[in-house]
Amino acid sequence: MIGGRRPSLGCMAPTGLLDDLRTALGENAVLTDPDLLRMHQRDEADLCAAGTPLVVTRPRSTEQVVAVVRAAARHGVPVVPQGARTGLAGAANAVDGAVVLSTVAMDEIREIDPVSRIAVVQPGVVNATLAGAVAKQGLWYPPDPGSWESSTIGGNVSTNAGGMCCVKYGVTTEYVLGLEVVLASGECCAPAGVPRRAWPATT
Repeated sequence: MIGGRRPSLGCMAPTGLLDDLRTALGENAVLTDPDLLRMHQRDEADLCAAGTPLVVTRPRSTEQVVAVVRAAARHGVPVVPQGARTGLAGAANAVDGAVVLSTVAMDEIREIDPVSRIAVVQPGVVNATLAGAVAKQGLWYPPDPGSWESSTIGGNVSTNAGGMCCVKYGVTTEYVLGLEVVLASGECCAPAGVPRRAWPATT
């Protein structure tokens, strides 16, 4: 609209969806400001189609991710996961009316075991942050996409990101031992392939 601000798309939400999300996450983690919605339309792939999301959510735990996915499923609204939006594939681009599930608030390194050489992290941990943390333990995390200083581990995993070091040391998925996954139904699959002691009760 020329000369004014576009109204928040929150008014177009299915009845009860925003209330469900705010109950699950809290008011500050449910964003409907038009400027913030535009910021979350796309990643760095400018030539890929993108829409305007209905709402952006910022969960902090697996339980909150489950709550977002289940709320969206109940109301028939698509969910688009996003990390730091540094990708070049358009995979994080929103579609019109979607719930964006941003993982940027899930930025905790839960454990670094220098003996087993295992790190347990949330998907919003920045690549450079993890690399710096393991370096303090005498270790090295090799995957180094060009956006390594700002891209997140979750996004690196989803795109199998590499970098100059991947020629010798391999890409991201070669460093993944297990994932905790929330399906479109809201079902949470426990991680496999990593000693259970390494996984907190809440991740």
